Amino acid sequence: MAKDSSGSLSIFQMEMKKRRITNILVVTGLCMIFYILGAWQNSSTTVNPKSDLDMKVGCDTSSSSLATLDFDSHHALGLDETSMVGMKFPPCNLNFSEYTPCQDRTRGRRFSREMLAYRERHCPGEDELIQCLIPAPPKYKSPFKWPQCRDYAWYDNIPHKELSIEKAVQNWIQVEGDRFRFPGGGTMFPHGADVYIDDINALISLTDGNIRTAIDTGCGVASWGAYLLKRDIITMSFAPRDTHEAQVQFALERGVPAMIGVMATQRLPYPARAFDMAHCSRCLIPWQAYDGLYLTEVDRVLRPGGYWILSGPPINWKKHYRGWERTQENLKKEQDSIEDVAKRLCWKKLVEKDDLAVWQKPINHIECKESRRIYKTPRICKNGNADAAWYKKMEACITPLPEVSNQDEVAGGKLKKWPERAFAVPPRISSDSIPGLTAKTFEDDTQLWQERVAHYKRIIPGLSKGQYRNVMDMNAYLGGFAAVLTKYPVWVMNVVPANSKLDTLGVIYERGLIGTYHDWHEAFSTYPRTYDLIHANGIFSTYQGRGNFTYILLEMDRILRPEGTVIIRDVIEVLIKVQSITNHMRWKSQIMDHETGPFNPEKLLIGYDAGALLLSQFSLYSIDAEPIVNSS
Repeated sequence: MAKDSSGSLSIFQMEMKKRRITNILVVTGLCMIFYILGAWQNSSTTVNPKSDLDMKVGCDTSSSSLATLDFDSHHALGLDETSMVGMKFPPCNLNFSEYTPCQDRTRGRRFSREMLAYRERHCPGEDELIQCLIPAPPKYKSPFKWPQCRDYAWYDNIPHKELSIEKAVQNWIQVEGDRFRFPGGGTMFPHGADVYIDDINALISLTDGNIRTAIDTGCGVASWGAYLLKRDIITMSFAPRDTHEAQVQFALERGVPAMIGVMATQRLPYPARAFDMAHCSRCLIPWQAYDGLYLTEVDRVLRPGGYWILSGPPINWKKHYRGWERTQENLKKEQDSIEDVAKRLCWKKLVEKDDLAVWQKPINHIECKESRRIYKTPRICKNGNADAAWYKKMEACITPLPEVSNQDEVAGGKLKKWPERAFAVPPRISSDSIPGLTAKTFEDDTQLWQERVAHYKRIIPGLSKGQYRNVMDMNAYLGGFAAVLTKYPVWVMNVVPANSKLDTLGVIYERGLIGTYHDWHEAFSTYPRTYDLIHANGIFSTYQGRGNFTYILLEMDRILRPEGTVIIRDVIEVLIKVQSITNHMRWKSQIMDHETGPFNPEKLLIGYDAGALLLSQFSLYSIDAEPIVNSS
């Protein structure tokens, strides 16, 4: 009997164990099914445009239809909440409509006019910072879409007729009713940039993929860069904010890359060996002055084997000297001086034909170093970082190229032709010249951004449909975001923060992309309303504890076009702080899950500038902005 009782108990216990295991498996299975279903529903969330003309992301965050996330009870901000109470961002006075904080003319007058130092970046001090929202002109309209915007812009968006009068004969710009038309002319190409570029192509090949990045010094309205785009050449055009009112603003309104900039005392904000081609068409830069300092700076940013193209004075002076109102002797002396500087830089003059002259930089410095026995100046620079270019003074010395083993080797490594260049491992990485970056790092980053851009397309459908043209990446790293976007009708200004641990801007240029150094504690060198989409990956975490988020967000608002879109990637604590500030601006925003699912601590804030057009009306009655008060 004891045995029977013991056996029955054992069988009962086994049955109970089986039931428990079955229950556990069932519950686990149900949890997995509901988790997958929830993640699938979240990942399929799409932010739809409100209209056919303009992308409006996020709608009303109070709407139950939005997949918003509430983290209030789970994440402590660590903020002084009282500092946020009552924070308001009123509209600035309408005279701020074209405000460029670091190129303010009144402030510029405090600085020396020698070497045009007064036209360089001179940013406001803390007592001059404004805490108001820059208004659009009262009759502002959404710009034309690409490619129509290359040739047309609304007059009300940039109400300046000066260039249409001053440059009428040269066909820079014409007024036609309620719009501007850009015939494609320039000072040295009144018959159009297309014909001019064909003339250059007859001298050096612009179509074989070897020339991808170019820089245009003194660009006017950037017609040269605009027409190079259809030849797959992307140009960094720059010009100062001077008497040629709004020339860079016109360029950006046309959907063409451009920055406010000047050749003065500081290095251009680009790395060494960045551009395949440099260009000056009557840009009025005194190339022969200061012992060839400006041409030496062009040499720094020009790639080994790169080209410098000069048209206008003094080229072909025998034909044009009367029209230029200069003596033959003066022009001949200027050309001889330029020729001498180019020779001392070890450049080779390839050709001079009609109004064009072309020089080529050597592919390495083996012979150039030997030539220092003959040419004592400029010397080869011995110390310093050749890529350092943020508030760095120009130097009258030749930036040395990386060492090579023979005369046929390209210093720094030969680049692939475009478009293969965009996804090939850049030489700066393959040569291990940037600590911690390897070919695998690069390839993994490229794959990562292909996945992220695919996600962006799902939540912002207009990204791949021509809704945007001018895009900024505030923290570009290796340029993966921009590289993936090359298949769409956009261009990207890749920004590498000047205080980054790794200087990767040279890598970005080796991919055939363009960009600049910048410190987001200061205003960017552009006009208001010049970017359709701003991408900020980890930028606020980067600056956390080192500055006020408010300044960065107000600058983003300044350069964002009305109803433009922002994508901010960061950890949720940072995004909540960001959103608490933008809620007091005119943005509509939505915090969304990471593309990999809800358990990733990184999230996305998608926002759009919802009230800029209305703001331009209210600003007619606003008061002048008061100095900003620190709030964090």
